[in-house]
Amino acid sequence: MSNILIDWSTLCAGSTLAFSGLFYYLYQQEKTKIKKLKAVPKFEPGETLLKVVRATPYKRLQYVAVEGVVQPEGDLLTSQYVPGCTGVMQKVIVQEHWREWDSVARLWRNRSMNQQETNNTVPFSLVAPGAGAGGVAIKVREPREAKGLHMEQVYKRRRCIPQGVADFALLGLTGAQPVEQEVREEMLRVGTEMTALGEVVLEGGRMLRLQPPQDRQQYLLYPNNYKSFLQMHHNVANMWKWLGGFCGITGTSLLTWAVCSRLGDTRRGR
Repeated sequence: MSNILIDWSTLCAGSTLAFSGLFYYLYQQEKTKIKKLKAVPKFEPGETLLKVVRATPYKRLQYVAVEGVVQPEGDLLTSQYVPGCTGVMQKVIVQEHWREWDSVARLWRNRSMNQQETNNTVPFSLVAPGAGAGGVAIKVREPREAKGLHMEQVYKRRRCIPQGVADFALLGLTGAQPVEQEVREEMLRVGTEMTALGEVVLEGGRMLRLQPPQDRQQYLLYPNNYKSFLQMHHNVANMWKWLGGFCGITGTSLLTWAVCSRLGDTRRGR
């Protein structure tokens, strides 16, 4: 058997087993995270949560999970492109796609540049599904500081940029020109289910406030229900587990083959 092939197999086996160890470590980290998340008290905006907060010495719960529905506190944000689409957070991204001539490879390459981003936010709260006007609401503070907040893309359009004399002159001077403009709009819409992890404080009367934890635990806003939030972490853990198992089996198989081949060559040499 070729020594080069055996050496390469041994090297690949070592690398694959190293990746297996890394993936197993990431799997254990994710399992630990899931265990900690399950230990966090979970509430819905309502009388039970209000009573628990009022019963605490400082009228606050240091770190809890809250599952509710997004509701504006006042004015709404209206989509710039989709009629009747309203929300409480909005991001509009305008980006140009350019093409430039690579004189070395002698081909056109695409790149994005001149990205402009506009962000708007209005005050909003989390309420229990179907809660009336007098229900308990939790004001969400500093939502843009939270992790995990992925807004829904409500609009996307690409349009070709008309080419004029100036563009052809730019192409001749720099070898690059704008060819397309992309516009995307993302919104956190009214009525979106949301799971939030943070500190809950009694603000007064029947109003609660959700804010970043003072003990520096992760402030998180996840636009889905609590069950989906946990399932997402389970899916990540299962992915690392599968990758670790696959790399472990592959690495062991390669190493076994390399050892057997080396022993076979040694016996034949004798």
